Amino acid sequence: MRVFVAGGSGVLGRSLVRQLVARDHEVTATTTDASRLDVLRRLGAEAVVMDGLDAASVGEVVAAAAPDTVVNQMTGLSSRHAGRATPWNVGRFFAATNRLRTDGIDHLLAAAEAVGVSHVVSQSHASFNGERTGGWVKTEEDPLEVTEGTKAVTHLEDVVVKAGGAVLRYGAFYGGGANDEQVALVRRRMLPIVGGGTGYSSWVHVDDAAAATVLAVEQHATGVFNIVDDEPAPVSEWLPHLARSVGAKPPRRLQTWLARLIAGEMVVGMMTEGRGFSNAKAKRELGWVLEHPSWREGFAEALS
Repeated sequence: MRVFVAGGSGVLGRSLVRQLVARDHEVTATTTDASRLDVLRRLGAEAVVMDGLDAASVGEVVAAAAPDTVVNQMTGLSSRHAGRATPWNVGRFFAATNRLRTDGIDHLLAAAEAVGVSHVVSQSHASFNGERTGGWVKTEEDPLEVTEGTKAVTHLEDVVVKAGGAVLRYGAFYGGGANDEQVALVRRRMLPIVGGGTGYSSWVHVDDAAAATVLAVEQHATGVFNIVDDEPAPVSEWLPHLARSVGAKPPRRLQTWLARLIAGEMVVGMMTEGRGFSNAKAKRELGWVLEHPSWREGFAEALS
């Protein structure tokens, strides 16, 4: 197929382009940074600059590519767009990504419709943001927690599903440089366990996430899928393990009331009340097989 990957120069985008090309698909991949064009070309894609927040730019680039399928991997999480990530600037760090999940996805869907593309696959988010009631592990049938960030996610999911596309809720990425900034914070002991660290998170190796995306493209999948590994776990388990895997000292502890003052409600909610996700549907319906089924072994392999 001719596959259009919006946001192809990111960590997941690069793995996805590589895997699509390896399976003989013709790939057009976009970046906002002209200096990244050669990276995409070396992976075997036709590379083009596109501003995902400019409707005219999106329309022109998608029309020129004439794809069979459009894949949305646009985020604004690089330091160029979001600055440096810290526990104290979460809202500002995600601002550009939230715009891409609202205005950006609207532009991309309009461009796809204009050129007759019937299938769209889009990234979404499922690491700790399940609704904070009931059990600690959520399925696709369970709602997301309503926060400023998930309002943008909810918009993206609604419009893509209504268009007959597939939404892939990726867990927290690791591998291939995906969480280098987080690892740097862990090494400096600047990512503490808040309260009891009872909140759950779900992880996924970036190459496994890309493999699931290839399956969704090839099978013309529709609906919502959690793309996470087999072991959702509380912060009190995965954060010390992450520290050990990168040779860092154990994380510090921070009382909930103080963390709320310093880092805000989103960080406290993630650390103490977050809900992880089940991957049973993706494994069953897409035939997805993970090379890294658990972060326990995955961290050591990818980050040590």
